[in-house]
Amino acid sequence: MSELDDFFADVTALVDAELDWLIPATGSQPQSLRDAIRWSLFAGGKHFRPALVFAVGRAFGAPDSELVRTASAVEMLHTYSLIHDDLPSMDDDDLRRGRETCHKKFGEATAILAGDALQALAFQVIAEDERLSADTRLELTSKLAQAAAKMVVGQQLDLEAEGIVKSLEDIEYIHRNKTGALIRFSAEAGAIIAGANAGELNAISSFGEKLGLLFQVKDDLLDVTKTTEELGKTAGKDMASAKATYPAVRGIERTEILAKQVHLETKESITTLGDRASILNQIADFILHRNA
Repeated sequence: MSELDDFFADVTALVDAELDWLIPATGSQPQSLRDAIRWSLFAGGKHFRPALVFAVGRAFGAPDSELVRTASAVEMLHTYSLIHDDLPSMDDDDLRRGRETCHKKFGEATAILAGDALQALAFQVIAEDERLSADTRLELTSKLAQAAAKMVVGQQLDLEAEGIVKSLEDIEYIHRNKTGALIRFSAEAGAIIAGANAGELNAISSFGEKLGLLFQVKDDLLDVTKTTEELGKTAGKDMASAKATYPAVRGIERTEILAKQVHLETKESITTLGDRASILNQIADFILHRNA
């Protein structure tokens, strides 16, 4: 395994253990809601967003014990967004990470409530993390709330853009909100917990914003170049729904060029961090070259 593979595996183990402790398989009723939450939380994946919390936090010297709860909150909020995105009233998808989506497995009403619960729990676990100072918890919950609101804005704009030819600026605005906001928060959270200075935090904020855009540009490409089996979710959904995407406006070749440009900008944003940026640069490379 590569250094990055080992890193992702390490983060996944840490976050899954924390999530299993926070939301155990058995406990208070209703069990059906608990099962739906866990079905979605433990569906696999590299835990990319929690990994950003750890990557940045470790780069600035924060211990894992201070990072794991916020990283878990990020995974909760991300999972909530996936559950709701898949609903019939949204993207209407039956497949997520190679298996049934939450609403297909447990019903639409339970899926909605599972997402609602995860969103609320994300803020609760940060607010109650006594390993962090009160000021740090306040800053994190405020920034996470801003990111969550931007995700909702991006989703609404994405729905409204279906079937409409949008400008590149409009598409980028949708992406920066729907996908990029939580990715940016994930990077910033690690720096905030570690006590990074203003200049370092600005560099990380820029990195997170550009990485979020790179992630979505690549996601747009994968939707039109990979199969359902390769993606673990329904391929071609963006085109079928006439969504506002980069390939729809620029074509595949020019979008691939854009991805490479954004990738370079992402790495350039953290050159001032020197050797501390090693794993962050590897993450940027991974996003550019990912196949699912």
